[in-house]
Amino acid sequence: MEWHVTDAESLMIIDQEVGKHELSPAEYEVVRRVIYATADFEYLKLIRFSNEALQAGAAALAARTTIVVDEPMVQVGIALAIQNTFSNPIYCSSEAVTRPQKDKTRSAWGLETLAQRYPEAIFVIGQSQTALSSLVRLILEREVAPALVIATPAGFVDVVKAKQDLADSMVPHIRTEGRKGGPAVAAAVLDSLLDLAWHAYVRASGAEHPSKSTTL
Repeated sequence: MEWHVTDAESLMIIDQEVGKHELSPAEYEVVRRVIYATADFEYLKLIRFSNEALQAGAAALAARTTIVVDEPMVQVGIALAIQNTFSNPIYCSSEAVTRPQKDKTRSAWGLETLAQRYPEAIFVIGQSQTALSSLVRLILEREVAPALVIATPAGFVDVVKAKQDLADSMVPHIRTEGRKGGPAVAAAVLDSLLDLAWHAYVRASGAEHPSKSTTL
């Protein structure tokens, strides 16, 4: 994202209130973006990273890997950042064309359809509990091998178990612990990861983009 002075002031306030922490610099950048998007400091303790999640996600973004999201709110939240960096293709599961299915939600059925087409995609699940459950089942059955999963849906029914099953898998992922989350959290996570990946790409290749600020 491009930064205004008020954004910098807000991030400075977050840094002051957070104080000392045990996160790596890159992990903290993701968490502070989530706090900035939600004004909720509890995410300092709720965001979880699997081993090598940030590295795997940055590499996949730089390789222009397809991104599959669960709901339009997530897609809208990341579209501009994607456009201004690596221009990865984005598909939304709830808008995917599928055959009628009574036993699953449209988001879950669309997720399974897109997962068959893009089994190694970056999956961003910010709202749909059923889409996350479907994705985790496909992972456990070894039908898909995502480059990265961002899982932040809020909810009460099965969402905690789905997040725990994701945590127990070997798939690189960033998730929220417990019931809290939402589309804004998912978008903030991916947006921060995009900035980190783009900054590294620019430094390594000397590439430039006129509309992208990488100074945080």
